[in-house]
Amino acid sequence: MTDAAAALTLPDGRVVQYFDTGQPADRVLVWHSGTPHTGRLIAPVRAAAERAGVRLVSVARPGYGGSTRLVGRSVADAARDVLAVVDALGVQRFATVGASGGGPHALAVAALAGERVSGVATFASPAPYRATDRDWFAGMADPRALRAATEGLSARALYAQTAEFDPGTFTDADWAALEGEWADLGADAQAGGAQAGGGEIDDDCAYVFDWGVDLADIRAHVLIVQGEQDRVIPAGHATRLLRALPDATSWWLAEDGHVSALRALPNALEWLVEHGL
Repeated sequence: MTDAAAALTLPDGRVVQYFDTGQPADRVLVWHSGTPHTGRLIAPVRAAAERAGVRLVSVARPGYGGSTRLVGRSVADAARDVLAVVDALGVQRFATVGASGGGPHALAVAALAGERVSGVATFASPAPYRATDRDWFAGMADPRALRAATEGLSARALYAQTAEFDPGTFTDADWAALEGEWADLGADAQAGGAQAGGGEIDDDCAYVFDWGVDLADIRAHVLIVQGEQDRVIPAGHATRLLRALPDATSWWLAEDGHVSALRALPNALEWLVEHGL
């Protein structure tokens, strides 16, 4: 399985960079990476897609890779960019999967695309934020970036000037995954974080403001995969998503954290195939 990078120019003049393995034409999976990312197709996702026999498409959100920044974007805005790419590729029906910060975008695509989406899977996805929900940050090892984002773009940008990663955010299982089969995820996140396009700041603000979609509009089956030991996006977020979604199944992984839960990706793709991918 090979992939090619390409760019789509939107009617507003922005450029969206995307990656596409190209085959098979009739079984398409759109992958949404977390925060930060470059948009490229990372090795373990490519391997899972090849094993499942599906075509893989990934889109760099605004401000990442070669995609033009869109200041003040919502989750729905980035999802519409994905749909523009899917339309340009001539894809009519597809499934969508998102990990961590990619989860809201996978859900938003499904809410906007309706019957075109055959199924959705999320791994460690944050739930929509409400200022009245004081427990939204509960269990997060380091919520400083997201708390800053609730104060607006300027506050999140100011925090970025002194932000440092806390290794304790990840569990031992997470570090084992990052040192093993999911090492390419860590490399891609580092590369995305080193970019100066503003994508990481815009992502965080998008998560804690109105997503621009109603999850109740999702018509596809949704699989929520959650590591119960997750210190980045704690299990309470999966519970919130399950309450908001009209048709959802949950997999609770008792020993897994934020990254190690992704080891279930091949099984999730099998689940999506069973549901019409």
